[in-house]
Amino acid sequence: MTIKTGYLYHIKDEFFEKFSNYNLMKNHEKGKTRPTYFTIKEQDILWFIPLSTKVEKYQKLIDIKTKKYGYCNTILIREILNRKHAILIQNAFPTLEKYIDHIHVINGNPVKVIETVKNDILKNFEDVMNEHKHGINLFFADINKMLKALDQELIKN
Repeated sequence: MTIKTGYLYHIKDEFFEKFSNYNLMKNHEKGKTRPTYFTIKEQDILWFIPLSTKVEKYQKLIDIKTKKYGYCNTILIREILNRKHAILIQNAFPTLEKYIDHIHVINGNPVKVIETVKNDILKNFEDVMNEHKHGINLFFADINKMLKALDQELIKN
């Protein structure tokens, strides 16, 4: 499978079982495969950013953060597939291609996020990563620990 930045994917349960102690969101809810993840490909490492349809819940968090800090770069609300979604950059995590279950499709076609939304996500992700590199951790998952574990997997293969 060719993995591309800006497409939506789903991840295997195996990944969540292996990384269960890393503060990740649950992979399933009410028997459905979820969430759908916006994917960023960086060489061997993939970054998965969960999407949620619980827009009202996350809009309240955006409002709180904006009131407190003047902005919010950890959650975006954008239209994807003709429906508003919360894009949870704060819940992003690294993974490897072997943990991808499948690409998200509609009517047999892989789903790609439109370019303007893709660019918004990439800019905010880059901002949050830069803050992380400067000691301000806005991610819920322990991405440093995860990256070390994933690097070890890559070395073994």
